[in-house]
This record gives sequence, structure tokens and C-alpha cells, in this order.
Amino acid sequence: MPDKGNRVLPHRNAKQRAAAAITGTAKKKKRVALSAITNLPPEKPVSGSELGGNDTTKKRKRVPLSELTNIPPEKSVPGSDTENNRVRKRPTKSKPVTESNNNTSDPQLCAPYISDIYEYLRKMEVDPSKRPLADYVQKVQSDMNANMRGVLVDWLVEVAEEYNLVSDTLFFSVSYIDRFLSRNALSRQNLQLLGVSSMLLASKYEEIKPPEVENFCYITDNTYNKEEVVEMEADILKTLNFELGGPTVKTFLRHTSNLQFEFLCYYLAELSLLDYNCIKFFPSLVAASVVFLARFMLSPTTHPWNSALYQLTRYEPADLKECILNIHDLYLSRRGATLKAVREKYKQHKFKCVANTPSPPEIPLYFFEFRVADLRKL
Repeated sequence: MPDKGNRVLPHRNAKQRAAAAITGTAKKKKRVALSAITNLPPEKPVSGSELGGNDTTKKRKRVPLSELTNIPPEKSVPGSDTENNRVRKRPTKSKPVTESNNNTSDPQLCAPYISDIYEYLRKMEVDPSKRPLADYVQKVQSDMNANMRGVLVDWLVEVAEEYNLVSDTLFFSVSYIDRFLSRNALSRQNLQLLGVSSMLLASKYEEIKPPEVENFCYITDNTYNKEEVVEMEADILKTLNFELGGPTVKTFLRHTSNLQFEFLCYYLAELSLLDYNCIKFFPSLVAASVVFLARFMLSPTTHPWNSALYQLTRYEPADLKECILNIHDLYLSRRGATLKAVREKYKQHKFKCVANTPSPPEIPLYFFEFRVADLRKL
């Protein structure tokens, strides 16, 4: 597919959108424009005084973008496994991760089949043909880096909000992007084309009334035409062998009786989409990690894990440590601080403003040292 120079990646004023949601005023749809990502510097560490402070994000303007050039890769966090992209071994059997799973009398939950369903999802989760490479940026791509992926995903969050797409559509979109990039080298000029084509496919798979192709062309400020989007859509289908389903983090995070807890889990899960280092974790492990972190944030003095959660997930706290610390850094803006869309989304009242939930700056390390035998005593 021919490259195009002088691309314009649109963005949307997320701050105004959040204000409109608070006041209840209707706002006429506009193109979601993406701010310039040319020559982005590496992320700087955020001081403690900046964490949890008032959000004074300036009003974003549409900035023309010539191309995604010279974005330096994000530095790896000391002590992490970024260099070797180690994938943790997946334990046997898992169930949907929720704060509680007591509504087994509800026939819609298909209680007699839960074990079979999630055993099937577990097999799909570990299937290499349905998993992206944990280090595809280093091994496959030569014209992009992890920061570019983060900017693209952040923009897709805004597109999903603009067209009122369900969160499953967003998770599938990111999954298609990572799987495609694990098998095909792509020029940076076509990253946005890959993004909208992946979201078009995910919308057709998940939505009742998916947006039309023309809507996705419009949202890019007509940077791409209908023929280009359809051609990329066909390329994605061939690469994925038409296998569009599969478990995502959202699959293992289903409804609970506590909306604040549920939305906080969804917020943390969507933050994990921004981080290239989270690709190496299985979806069920990320889901268990966000449940651990959400419980810690809502009750910092209580151990977030217990034997019941271990029975549901088959994960020990030590298994979750690396993923939890990554997502906690994302929440505190120590990582991905320039990516605002998810944060602005969950500041809205319809999500109970969970993005404003306070969190201690550090998680006690002894929380990760408990084994199941210890947890049963809690």
C-alpha cells in the first residue's frame, strides 16, 4: 500500500468533552483530531508534588502532522523485564475476575457451563496464533516505536468515545493492531490507517450498529479514503486468518454489584492498553492485577487478595506483582503522562469520576509476599 506523506492525525479536546458531560450540555460532534506526535521527547519522571494534583491540562488544538518521525523509545523501568519481554507461565483454570461471584442462581450466567467456558477461553488465551509478540517493535518493526503505539491507542480511545462504542470494541481493536504488527512491518505513515481499519473490524464484530467506513474516513479528517480503509481491512483479516474473537482483559472483568469498583477496574484495564510493556501479560493476569490494584486503592490498609480470589483466578499475588506495579505507575502518571484520553474519559460522572480516586504512592511489598496458605488465614 503506498505511503502518504504529510499526514494529519486529528485529535479532540477531551477537556471540553468532560466539561460537557458534567454540565449535561449537548455538544455537536466534531472530528476527533490527534495532537502532533512529531519529535516527541521521552517521558520525564513525574515528581511527587505533581502526582494527584489538580489537572491543569491546557486546551489542545489541532496541529498539522507531517509524519510520525523521530519519536524516541520510552526508557525501560529499572528492575523490569522490558529487555527480555519475559511472559509469565499461565496457571491452569481461570474464571471471570470480579469482586464477587455469588449470583450463580441467575440463569443468564450459565452457571453449569462456567468452568467449560473459561477453560476454553484459557486455551484461546495461550494459543500463540492468537497472541501478539511481546517484542514486535524490536523484532518486526523498523519504522515505529512503543511511544507511537501509545499515541495511536490513546487516539482510538477518543474515537470510541466519539461514536459511543462499547469498551469491548476498543479492546478488540488494540488486539488486532498488536497481532497485525507482530506479523507485518508497517510504515509510520500508515499507523493511523491500521488503527481505524482495526476499529472498523472490531465494530462490525461487536457493535449492534457499527459506524460506516465513511465515518472512520471523516474522523481522520479524510486523510484516508474509503478504498484505502477497505484495503487495509482486508489485509488485517488475512493476517488474522479471519479469527476476530478471543479473550481480552474485558472478558475476565464482568459486572459486579459495586459500580465504583467496576468502573475503576475498567479504567485501570484501559490504562494498561496504553503500555507496550503490558502486551506480554495474558489478559486474565491483567484482569486479576487490576482487581488487586482497585481493591488496594479503595482500601489501602487491607490486604487486597484472599483465598477466594485465588480460587477464581489461580494467581498468587507474586504472579501479579510486575503487572500491578506497571499499571500503578500508569495510574499515577509516572508512565504515559502525556496520554490523556483514558484519564479524561473516566473523570466523567457517568463513570463515577473514578479517575480522581486517590491512591497511595507505593504498594507495600509484603502484600506480594503472601502465599495461598497465608491468605487463607486472613
